Amino acid sequence: MAAKRYTSMAYASADEMTFGVSKYPVKAGLGLEIGAGYTIPEINYAPRPEAGSSKEKLVKEYERITTDIMSRMVQVGFPAVILETEHVQQMSNNPSWGAEVAHAQKTIMEEFHDEYGIKCALRHTIGDIRENRDFLQLRGDKYSVFLEAFEECAKAGADLLSVESMGGKEVFDYAVLRNDIAGMLYAIGCLGSIDMELIWSDISAIAKKTGTVSAGDTDCAQANTAMFIGGGLLDKNLAHTLAILARAISAPRSLVAYECGAVGPGKDCGYENVVVKAITGMPMTQEGKTSTCAHSDVMGNLIMQCCDCWSNESVEYHGEFGGTTVQCWSESLAYDCALMNTALETKNDKVLRDLLMLSDRYRDPQAYVLAYDNAYKVGQAIVKDGDNIYLRAKNAAVECCNIVEEGAAGKLELSRFEAKALADAKAALEALPDDMDKFMDDCFTKYKNEIKVFLPENYGL
Repeated sequence: MAAKRYTSMAYASADEMTFGVSKYPVKAGLGLEIGAGYTIPEINYAPRPEAGSSKEKLVKEYERITTDIMSRMVQVGFPAVILETEHVQQMSNNPSWGAEVAHAQKTIMEEFHDEYGIKCALRHTIGDIRENRDFLQLRGDKYSVFLEAFEECAKAGADLLSVESMGGKEVFDYAVLRNDIAGMLYAIGCLGSIDMELIWSDISAIAKKTGTVSAGDTDCAQANTAMFIGGGLLDKNLAHTLAILARAISAPRSLVAYECGAVGPGKDCGYENVVVKAITGMPMTQEGKTSTCAHSDVMGNLIMQCCDCWSNESVEYHGEFGGTTVQCWSESLAYDCALMNTALETKNDKVLRDLLMLSDRYRDPQAYVLAYDNAYKVGQAIVKDGDNIYLRAKNAAVECCNIVEEGAAGKLELSRFEAKALADAKAALEALPDDMDKFMDDCFTKYKNEIKVFLPENYGL
């Protein structure tokens, strides 16, 4: 199916956006409606490495995880929860393993739903297994196993289908280490979008066939890599200005899933989801302060501002003083959701949204650009040339630079290192052509020569 491009915004203004409410709520799982006026905790976990040694051990581990979460939610009186199973590679490389895990989890969730009325849904995030040791192999034998993993999990009980896809990563890894803006734009905006269109048309078709929900993707492989390399305020490995540029460019790339039939909720680690929500009006999961078990970020409150589901990224399953890790983290998430839901019920949602946003707004250029009013502007820049995957990614990058510059003229403090990175990025963007074919041809020639692992046939080029 051809992608239906977005050329307008779902919301008339940024102020219309808040948490727990989306223009197009999604029904999923056992009694859940996502984005329909309340927020939902979405707990994400990983089995212990030794549990992956056999299918039986792995299924048992996920049964324990699922029982622990469901019983804790009921114990503390929370009405709803989503479980996200991010596949370990054995589960996607052997689709029957993933399917058996999904079936075991869903059986337990149904028992809790029947007995206690707790609303719940199961997301399975299939691993992007489309690579061999040295190369991305986005087409070919691995692709059919990849799709089979989606289909088998959907048939076995998964309600929401997601992936963190890798298209463009081989060029991005090369470009980001060289502060090469054109390369980042080509990798995420162009190659990433081309790959997204292929896979999300197929995933959405599987969701339709199995009566499940095609939920969405996240640019973890690229934008999150930049965020992690950027690190904290003491780190100088990568300018945070470049990290937020990668994030801005990732928004039109992650948008492609929704242009090919996905309906949300977008996946937790897509910090770009606030931009995607502004454009699509679809529900989004976010992660922030509750993902400190997995990584650090500089916008842990701010990113809650417009979430529909609230996640912890991922935590390894083991014991803590307060119970198992999944019990502790799901309880923390659920209390955050209870606060947001009370704000919605008492019509204080915009007050809470703005407090969350303002508490981090000036912490870092990344937080500043992702504050919902600025994220909305990035969305507007994308839809302006919504039909052109290159121009809309370039527009997002240019708007991101403008926003950071405007911030730096006010309360956003930029170090000399950051100010120079911003000036260099602006100059690099100004030097780029407006013509997509010219840009694509220039990049094709350059990176084909410089990156031996770049295989243009992965992208049908």
